[in-house]
Amino acid sequence: MVEDGAEELEDLVHFSVSELPSRGYGVMEEIRRQGKLCDVTLKSASVVICAASLIYSHWSSSIAYFHTYIFVSASCLVFSLLVTSTLVLSPFPSSTPLTLIFFLFFYAKRLHPKNCLGVRQFAETMMCAVLYDAANSFIHQHFVEVSMSEEFLALPLEDVLELVSRDELNVKSEEQVFEAALAWVRYDREQRGPYLPELLSSIRLPLCRPQFLSDRVQQDDLVRCCHKCRDLVDEAKDYHLMPERRPHLPAFRTRPRCCTSIAGLIYAVGGLNSAANFYAGDSLNVVEVFDPIANRWEKCHPMTTARSRVGVAVVNGLLYAIGGYDGQLRLSTVEAYNPETDTWTRVGSMNSKRSAMGTVVLDGQIYVCGGYDGNSSLNSVETYSPETDKWTVVTPMSSNRSAAGVTVFEGRIYVSGGHDGLQIFNSVEHYNHHTATWHPAAGMLNKRCRHGAASLGSKMFVCGGYDGSGFLSIAEVYNSMADQWSLIVPMHTRRSRVSLVASCGRLYAVGGYDGQSNLSSVEMYDPEADRWTFMAPMACHEGGVGVGCIPLLTI
Repeated sequence: MVEDGAEELEDLVHFSVSELPSRGYGVMEEIRRQGKLCDVTLKSASVVICAASLIYSHWSSSIAYFHTYIFVSASCLVFSLLVTSTLVLSPFPSSTPLTLIFFLFFYAKRLHPKNCLGVRQFAETMMCAVLYDAANSFIHQHFVEVSMSEEFLALPLEDVLELVSRDELNVKSEEQVFEAALAWVRYDREQRGPYLPELLSSIRLPLCRPQFLSDRVQQDDLVRCCHKCRDLVDEAKDYHLMPERRPHLPAFRTRPRCCTSIAGLIYAVGGLNSAANFYAGDSLNVVEVFDPIANRWEKCHPMTTARSRVGVAVVNGLLYAIGGYDGQLRLSTVEAYNPETDTWTRVGSMNSKRSAMGTVVLDGQIYVCGGYDGNSSLNSVETYSPETDKWTVVTPMSSNRSAAGVTVFEGRIYVSGGHDGLQIFNSVEHYNHHTATWHPAAGMLNKRCRHGAASLGSKMFVCGGYDGSGFLSIAEVYNSMADQWSLIVPMHTRRSRVSLVASCGRLYAVGGYDGQSNLSSVEMYDPEADRWTFMAPMACHEGGVGVGCIPLLTI
């Protein structure tokens, strides 16, 4: 039987690797179809396929997913395509682009907490950045479920350390990361026990609740018998007992995790009607929502009160519309939107009336900074607890700031620019909510007010605004390690009163005013490409709107 293919096999000895796609695959497929050199039989439903174990083992050893998913869920057609095309493809991923594209699509659509680590390992072996990034993002988004899988428990130490160190993990609390690491150690206690101190050093124990530290972490027998582990627990407890020592802790241990790759629905709230100019116009109660994946806006139920220059915050899946201007008065009232019921409900009012303030969320609390009360710019700051429905005044800013950019970055509240009624600032200050103190940071390259501000990953961004003489399209990025700002590519459009929000690893600049017209347009910034791209314009709004993002993924 071998003699029938002897001529072809002899030719194969004399070609180079680059010739394999055009010459080798056809011969190997013909041999397989004739049943020659086949020593395994693969079955899926009614389909029976013969294959060479050498090729199968090369591929299947790269990815446990083949064993756990293909045989169960793949259709007969897909299974046949994978065997006839992809098994042979695996050593040479760049040789047959169409097959590779099909292969990537197949796996990217079938990521699961039980297979994503294997997919990522396979993508790394194949040097396929697209599939690797997709698997990595899935792992970050579904970390809790992933940590319960057999693949996670089988990871080597370096992979677990890398994973639990990531800022992008989507977890409700740091306690879930601790439980994952401890489960990995206990899976092979004898071999992995000595690694526990290194793992705990990568976990942000100070962010765990004091009760959890005392009742769960400190009482664990692996922790109790390790001096280094006990020191880390004591450090975390001191974080809660002695706030004055918090600035001396390593910065990463007190930095909340933030999964920026999660897609979210972007809500545009209030603003001005299309007939409004820069100085006046009718406030709106209109609300619409943008799906970044579908690139589509849809109208939602309106607010009970018309609000422009409104603050917007998202906590526990609810969207809060805070203060603003109703066309006659500055407001202290607040209402919350439930996207599941498409309804608005009034909640506790602020202590001060204010519009054009900055609004952020930190540790489950809403903070509003500065703004304008109808008479003057404010330096006051208030915080709202959804649990108690109460607003509390906290330490004021060092400067009166209206129309400033405000965002949470590296566990601190950063306030940039703004104006006090007399001058426009480029100065920046940040608030440490643990010590209730404000500290200066490097000033922006350009003074600006009515600009957008948002953080994404390890960077903080500002864009647009007004500098006193012109409306801006320029944008900047802040590096905290260097404590300095640098320019990025400007937006396509000048935008004052622009809102900036992050979703799915991108920034979205929504609406604004270009010096002549209120804008319904939206631009998306890709930080990897350093490029702005127009997205679908708002359907119901023109001008300045308040913006908030509600994540699509829940744990």
